[in-house]
Amino acid sequence: MAGLKANFLWRTNKVFIRCYSVSANSEDYQFLQRSKLYTYHFQQSLPRLAVPNLHDTCRRYLAAQEPLLNPEEYTKTVQLTKEFENGVGQKFHQELMDRDSRDKDTSYISEPWFDMYLRDRQSILLNYNPFMAFVDDPKPEYNRQDIRATNFLISALRFMKSLRSELLEPEVYHMDPSKSNTDRYKKIMKFQPYFIATYVSYLFKAYPLDMSQFPSLFNSTRIPSTGKDLLFKDESAKHILIMRNGHFFVFDALDKDGYILPPNEIYSCIKYITSLDLPSSQHPIGVLTSENRDRWATLREKLLSLGNEEQIRLIDSAFFNLVLDDDKMEDDPVKIVRSFLHGDGDNRWFDKSFSLILSKEGKAAINFEHSWGDGVAVMRFFNEIYKDSTENPKVHPHEEAVANIDPSKHVKRLDLNIDDEIKHAITLAQKKFDDATGALGVNILESDVFGKNFCKKNRVSPDAMMQLGFQVAFHRQYGKTVATYESCSTSAFFKGRTETIRPATKYTKEFSKTINGGKGNSADLIQLLKDCSAYHGQLTKEAAMGQGFDRHLFAMKYYCQSDVRQELPGIFTDPAYSKINHNILSTSTLSSPAVLIGGFAPVVRDGFGIGYGITNNDLGAVVTSYPPNRDGAGFVEALKAAYNDIYNVIKSGSAK
Repeated sequence: MAGLKANFLWRTNKVFIRCYSVSANSEDYQFLQRSKLYTYHFQQSLPRLAVPNLHDTCRRYLAAQEPLLNPEEYTKTVQLTKEFENGVGQKFHQELMDRDSRDKDTSYISEPWFDMYLRDRQSILLNYNPFMAFVDDPKPEYNRQDIRATNFLISALRFMKSLRSELLEPEVYHMDPSKSNTDRYKKIMKFQPYFIATYVSYLFKAYPLDMSQFPSLFNSTRIPSTGKDLLFKDESAKHILIMRNGHFFVFDALDKDGYILPPNEIYSCIKYITSLDLPSSQHPIGVLTSENRDRWATLREKLLSLGNEEQIRLIDSAFFNLVLDDDKMEDDPVKIVRSFLHGDGDNRWFDKSFSLILSKEGKAAINFEHSWGDGVAVMRFFNEIYKDSTENPKVHPHEEAVANIDPSKHVKRLDLNIDDEIKHAITLAQKKFDDATGALGVNILESDVFGKNFCKKNRVSPDAMMQLGFQVAFHRQYGKTVATYESCSTSAFFKGRTETIRPATKYTKEFSKTINGGKGNSADLIQLLKDCSAYHGQLTKEAAMGQGFDRHLFAMKYYCQSDVRQELPGIFTDPAYSKINHNILSTSTLSSPAVLIGGFAPVVRDGFGIGYGITNNDLGAVVTSYPPNRDGAGFVEALKAAYNDIYNVIKSGSAK
């Protein structure tokens, strides 16, 4: 039987069991996919992210400012924006264009965006790291922590090897998968030269996406350094990092030839760690990763000076961090959010590119560090390992962890040398952690008032209706319209990152005022709602095409500030610029059948962090806040009312 080997196990006083498993060295086991197209087939022909036209940027900026400012403020902002557009802005824009044309191996936003993340000295806890939780395995018995952790780990390694061997399917957005995500499409694409492949794909309404961030998923970490952090990667490493109760363990998950270890050997190592009688660490070093970045940089240097170079190297270079928690969620969504967004701090290492976290009963999530990349790479990985681990599990609940290795020798525990200074630093970090996470409020919205199907049937955008709900709810609660941020990927372009959609518009403001004021008849409201949907759709398309205004202005300001001889133009010192970048409503959508729930903290103390999703028949959101600055529970109640109102408006329009 090709690719199979027989394993014979004798169970004392029981039956003789013969079971077959895929050979550990077979390609079926080693690789998650064997794509007909090389992984980076489209990468060389991806269009570059264009620097937007200066006039268009200024026009879009003013349109976004209008609903946020009073007439006097808006008049001043118009004046400063026009002065910038017709004056020094032309110089900065041209310098940005020249810089972009000289460096064709990146995008114009790449350096400023990396710098923004890596220079920020705030803790990355809550301020940057988001989470996404997996739906449970549909087979309940496979949700056991050791079983699910093993299957996830094997699927992750299969994904990694497929990526590195360029056997992973290229990331392509298919407008109509039934017509383009086909063998015919792949055969045609296979014979297209690299330099035109993307443009041929467009003919099928299939849009290849940038994959430059994918390699940074593995063997990588953010390293604290005074003033500006560093991103580190070591693809030669073969080990996985596992944390339990604040303790660190590593073991090689690949053999000396680079093959993934057999499932039973990986399972035996996981089982060994989960079965240890392991009290919580008295001095959990992981909590230091939640510190201020300069403070953490100093403490890391101290740890290195105490003879921990090898231990730190093994943490930094591991494939990723597999976190095994001893707590249970009990299907409580607030517990799920708190555990996966921050946990207790002791059993976390927030610097790793991502941590795969599993609770005692097998709830699972990814918490990821944001500087190295964005949602496209993480979501692809998330979806693939969920699908593979649930549909093609390599270890099973009825099997025993029998292996050809002694896990007590294969698994290495990392004990770090610490002194009184480090012990004191850990105590202080724990106090700061508790204060920060204790101040965070978490509220959950779950509603079946409508879903995607209802929106599409009535020809309005589901995302526009979700965003309209946020605007109506905030206006109802606080009586005003505020700066709102919705992230949009620009991965259709070479080394694109994100652009901002600005969902607070003159249309949403007028709709909010009308419906919350009890004014307007149904005809007026349905027209306003349609205007909101159409304009939001326009903004979304512009952002996805790299034609927003936020990144363009950000890049010009960044390079202006890097020149000490240059005075900052009035457009950037205008209070209105600070106001629109003080994003009180920070939002991001999560769209995948594999996602149970996801979220992040507010980006400002007086804001809301809103991770939301809309499925065919229902909608939901994780709302975070910092009481008493904002009332999260009150906002969720206002949201429920807002979506009911939106439903009634749409329904009234469809009845005519």
